[in-house]
Amino acid sequence: MRIRVLLDECIPIPLALELPRFDVRTVRQMGWRGKTNGELLQLASSKFDVFVTLDRGLVHQRRVASLPLGVVVLSAKSNEIDSLRPLMRGLRQAVLKVKPGQVIRLEA
Repeated sequence: MRIRVLLDECIPIPLALELPRFDVRTVRQMGWRGKTNGELLQLASSKFDVFVTLDRGLVHQRRVASLPLGVVVLSAKSNEIDSLRPLMRGLRQAVLKVKPGQVIRLEA
């Protein structure tokens, strides 16, 4: 079974191409734009294994430890694809190893 990954709406869509081994969808594709973090995580919990975001505050706003999906938080100078590209190798590894309720942070 392929790992199901949801990219937050702040992540550039072309980043999905950097994750070819996974079943990647975006918040926009799912029709979930504008949802609060709580709503978004609740919706994602039933359909995805990993949630990827740039929102560093997300883990403080929500009790991620109780969720049935892992969260990967990317930190770079901007959300431009060129700023995020150096994190892609680490992101692919994080998607493979993050456990439900766990947060992995990656910094450029």
